[in-house]
Amino acid sequence: MSDARIHDESICLLGEGPLWHPERGELLWFDILGRTFHTPHRRFRLPELSSAAGWIDRDTVLMAQKGALLRFDLTTGASEKVAGLAEDNPTVRSNDGRADPWGGFWIGTMSLKSEREAGAIWRYWQGRVHKVVPRVTIPNAICFSGAGYACWTDTEEQVVWRQPLADADGFPVGEPSVHVDFRGTDLNPDGAVFDAEGNIWIAFWGAGKVAGFGPDGKQIAEFHVPASQSTCPAWGGEDFSTLYVTSAAAGIPQSDLATAPDSGRTFAIDTGFRGLPEPRVIL
Repeated sequence: MSDARIHDESICLLGEGPLWHPERGELLWFDILGRTFHTPHRRFRLPELSSAAGWIDRDTVLMAQKGALLRFDLTTGASEKVAGLAEDNPTVRSNDGRADPWGGFWIGTMSLKSEREAGAIWRYWQGRVHKVVPRVTIPNAICFSGAGYACWTDTEEQVVWRQPLADADGFPVGEPSVHVDFRGTDLNPDGAVFDAEGNIWIAFWGAGKVAGFGPDGKQIAEFHVPASQSTCPAWGGEDFSTLYVTSAAAGIPQSDLATAPDSGRTFAIDTGFRGLPEPRVIL
């Protein structure tokens, strides 16, 4: 049984990167394979595979695209390049990403053919892009706790890592440790976001659900969506208690789509938990 309602009827091949824009009070998201950026008022067709964004001000976002980070205008669709992103490797694209509390922006890259360890996790900070995690296959679950650490996963490894961050500038310090371990299960962690209490909420590819885990790594709740390929959650709504979840239709056999027609849609769940606004990206 689903705990979710349909937020948007559009069917995405690979829905990703949901972002509740706190100044606009609107949900934005991507269809990576469909090369589309979704807003409540307009669908922007994009020239390249694009996957995640952070808000800069009311009318512009920093958009992660294959090969580049762009400043994108939400009113006109105009864009300008801010920085390159793995420009020397045309075989990779952007994937999961999120702004950090210091005004930086973290973004994963991965092989177009999912080649092992061909990707990485990068951080845009003060005009430059820095590699912060090398040799990643499918980077996901990039999110930030108010307790001063980041989380991320390589979905194939089934481990969500906890990475301490420096107080001064938000760069990684020391070695990561295991935050939540799904090895030995059939759960594949995809996108994730923290709530106001320090719980991490993870979407699971192939399981059609989002589950919350406390700081000790123990599950506290789970919510189901009517799409097996759930991809990424985002907090939003008036009081940030609504969890929005993207999903994907690509790769699902036609016979299965007939019994799961909501695959690829974007959902909203009233959770009883509360998130926080996403931080602003500072260029």
